[in-house]
Amino acid sequence: MKKERIIRAFAGIMILSSVLLTHFVHINWLWLAVFVGVNLLQSSVTKFCPLEKMLSAAGVKD
Repeated sequence: MKKERIIRAFAGIMILSSVLLTHFVHINWLWLAVFVGVNLLQSSVTKFCPLEKMLSAAGVKD
């Protein structure tokens, strides 16, 4: 699987997990969704994505 698809899937899983945890556990889990959203926004502006760097280090191909 390509890095771009892995990153999108990971972001989607994190957002959905945050929503479920907010509903079933505690409202403060909403901050996880905020963090993921801010990270997506900054990566679109700066073209730097920490997960992309980690995937590159793990040997995932483009």
